Amino acid sequence: MGRPRPRLYGDEPPRSASRVTAVFTSAEEFREVMDRTFEMMSSDPEVGPQLRAAGTPQRFEFPDLELVVNIRSGADGEANLAWEWSDDVDWEPQVRLTMSSEIANRYFQGKENMAMAIARRRIKAGADVTAALTIIPLIKPVFGQYRAMVTADYPHLEV
Repeated sequence: MGRPRPRLYGDEPPRSASRVTAVFTSAEEFREVMDRTFEMMSSDPEVGPQLRAAGTPQRFEFPDLELVVNIRSGADGEANLAWEWSDDVDWEPQVRLTMSSEIANRYFQGKENMAMAIARRRIKAGADVTAALTIIPLIKPVFGQYRAMVTADYPHLEV
């Protein structure tokens, strides 16, 4: 092993070294934060109706916490979105996404670009990837609400 390479003027640390990591304290905390996030999306007067109209059932898997959530548009008499923390649902997802809880947190804070994360395999997409990418612009208005919630109630998750 040789000596470490001297840093030259203008050298920057590798991207991963400058990336802030924020970790959920438990699977229960993650679920609480995500339930609040889905409720924000569902009840937002702009986002909720657009997500309902999109009618794109989704399945999110978070292997680091061994959690899965399935989301669909609300039926008549329901809120704009309905979700179950289970695979035992009576609908088939059109979009399947697998990511760590850290990536999900970064995404909802607007710090993780979905298309780039899929390309770099930080998010694994299955089924209809085009439908997944179509939903992204609909969700973006919630990012500010998510950041405000994290800042107020979960400051250890800020990135």
